Amino acid sequence: MKHKNIVFIGAGNMAGAIISGLLSKGYPASAIRATTRSAESAKSAGQRLGIEVSTDNHTAIQWADVVVLAVKPQMLADVCHSIQPSLQQQLIVSVAAGIGCDDINQWLGGNRAIVRSMPNTPSQVGVGASGLYANTQVSDAQRDFAGQLAGATGLFIWVDDEALIHAVTAVSGSGPAYYFLFMEAMIEAGVQLGLPPESARTLTLQTALGAATLAGAADVPVDELKRRVMSPGGTTERAIHSFEEGGLRQQVSKAMSECAARSKTLARELAGKP
Repeated sequence: MKHKNIVFIGAGNMAGAIISGLLSKGYPASAIRATTRSAESAKSAGQRLGIEVSTDNHTAIQWADVVVLAVKPQMLADVCHSIQPSLQQQLIVSVAAGIGCDDINQWLGGNRAIVRSMPNTPSQVGVGASGLYANTQVSDAQRDFAGQLAGATGLFIWVDDEALIHAVTAVSGSGPAYYFLFMEAMIEAGVQLGLPPESARTLTLQTALGAATLAGAADVPVDELKRRVMSPGGTTERAIHSFEEGGLRQQVSKAMSECAARSKTLARELAGKP
């Protein structure tokens, strides 16, 4: 990975996940900086991440080739307005959920190369999934570098239509919570069937890991993997039929549609639009 100077505006969980991923892949700590709002948080983040962290956005941005906006969405407009005078021609990467490239571009004064990234929480342990969108000002080299940033914490895909980021949010951005809910329900059911809580938890988590690993390694679609577990008239078939009769597919579709719709609404609200 070609080394560029990267500054993270914000040093929370997602910024920390990306920074840790970069460092684990051999990216030099001297080429990464971050900023926070207070001297106390800067000191704590610096010790935790092993990089230089300050409260001086101006100096950090002037040093950087790439600026990663990693603050809460509600703070993004104010942050963009405050850093605009310090910007030159850096690549801007935003991991703030819900805010579109056009709004960020406007807040930063216009004509900015911006990549919008929708990562998810498993990025914190190196198995994240991110969706990326680049505006027309982003060069091929910048696009490649943004992909390498996202790849530091897992896998990523590019979308050509920014509106598809809402679908990415519904699938992978919010998706970990769906699986956690299903795990929670399986653990509870296992306990109801007589297993000790820790045993039910251990078996559930390992089964989830095993299923995802097998699906990722297999050369057949997931419906075929499901079929291979289901013996005619057997135990798995009975469970799957129960899920289907209960409308599991319809409920998943409804939930994800509502997630995407809420993502669109939040985008308008966060940008101050009706």
